[in-house]
Amino acid sequence: MATNILMPALSPTMTEGTLARWLKKEGEAVKSGDVIAEIETDKATMEFEAVDEGILGKILVPDGTEGVKVNQPIGIMVEEGEAVPSGDGASAPAAKPGGDVGPNPSPSGSPALEAVQAAGGKVAGAAEQPVSAPVPSGGNQPAPAAAPSSGGQGGRVFASPLARRMAEQAGVDLGSVKGSGPNGRIVKADIEAAQASGGSAPKPAAAPQAQPAAAAPVEALKPAPKPSAPIITAPHKVVPHSSMRKVIARRLSEAKQTIPHFYVSIDVELDALMKLRADLNARSPKDGAGAYKLSVNDLVIKAAAATLRKLPNTNASWTDEGMVIYDDVDISIAVSIPDGLITPIIRKADQKGLATISTEMKDLAARAKSGKLKPEEFQGGGFSISNMGMFGVSNFSAIINPPQAGILAVSAGEKRAVVKGDQVVIATVMTVTLSVDHRAIDGALAAEWVSTFKSIVEDPLSLML
Repeated sequence: MATNILMPALSPTMTEGTLARWLKKEGEAVKSGDVIAEIETDKATMEFEAVDEGILGKILVPDGTEGVKVNQPIGIMVEEGEAVPSGDGASAPAAKPGGDVGPNPSPSGSPALEAVQAAGGKVAGAAEQPVSAPVPSGGNQPAPAAAPSSGGQGGRVFASPLARRMAEQAGVDLGSVKGSGPNGRIVKADIEAAQASGGSAPKPAAAPQAQPAAAAPVEALKPAPKPSAPIITAPHKVVPHSSMRKVIARRLSEAKQTIPHFYVSIDVELDALMKLRADLNARSPKDGAGAYKLSVNDLVIKAAAATLRKLPNTNASWTDEGMVIYDDVDISIAVSIPDGLITPIIRKADQKGLATISTEMKDLAARAKSGKLKPEEFQGGGFSISNMGMFGVSNFSAIINPPQAGILAVSAGEKRAVVKGDQVVIATVMTVTLSVDHRAIDGALAAEWVSTFKSIVEDPLSLML
């Protein structure tokens, strides 16, 4: 049976993308797991793997097409010897009566809560609630529409040829298997799951429908009027926005409008940290798997992680349901890439050594610049760091990356005159600024955070303990 290949949602904020190029040609055989195309999302260029096997019968969306909507058919997969349907796509299984299928209601009632729970957080003051699907912190995205049942009307079962053969050989009843492929189609992985469970993959029990609570009438907030387009008379050209640029503009505008930012700055002396860095780099093997070269940023990441572990209430996110306190110290690091930025994550940074952090950071940054990060490598995180010290910037503040509650802006180390006792000495000093969500973190706690960070950086041997 012919099956549509649908434009995938490869990130939580993705509603459309660019089909950069096909890696398979029409008429070519495709196996489950084959990379069939490259998709440019709002975050990076990612590989799109087939979940089924068959023949790529027809390409509906050519290379380089921009603005392809998620779930739009981009190609047609057919079985060997099967004719390719005419038109713009294969017929899909009929939907259940009752109108269009919309997003599933969130069990938690809040997309932000889903995001922080998926990132490993706990909600203080709220009962733990199941999350139907993990939603990383890349933005609030509605839950995907429920997939149609693998058993169609009249007992018809939609399954790939490989899945049918495997089911027949294993004695698995396809009618009892829940399909995870496009349009609820049963694929190889579903049969393997059914075999592992001793017969057929159990269908998940339907979640009880929560009744919405009656709310008092509240006057709706009117959106701010959009500014009129400026009248430009000077000679110019217009460069179309990329998908990433549009998402960055939207999310940063939302962050500044919805998060009550405040800022706390402190000067930090770096001389002891610079000496420790030089001593550790001198101990590194010249080459081989164990070689490393620590940067100041690596030590800043470690110091921030240690601070977050000492002050766990700053490793948090605000939601209407309650305060989310993250179990793990996962730090997002802003990395500049062509036409934007991305925030790869050092997971459990407080538990890792400096050499490990350095190696991971170099690898993540390199793959971020080439668009090869996996979604799980940049989605999530409980705290962010933005470092512009390499550009000689003396002071700046950063915009919070929602749903996180804090981001540390790191500036350049500079030689400054510092008073110590009755003496004026020259020291290497950098200014850091903590941007804070005032709903989650009060001023005194933010001040304690930067003070603790300063004490760790100025006594860096504590990072080795």
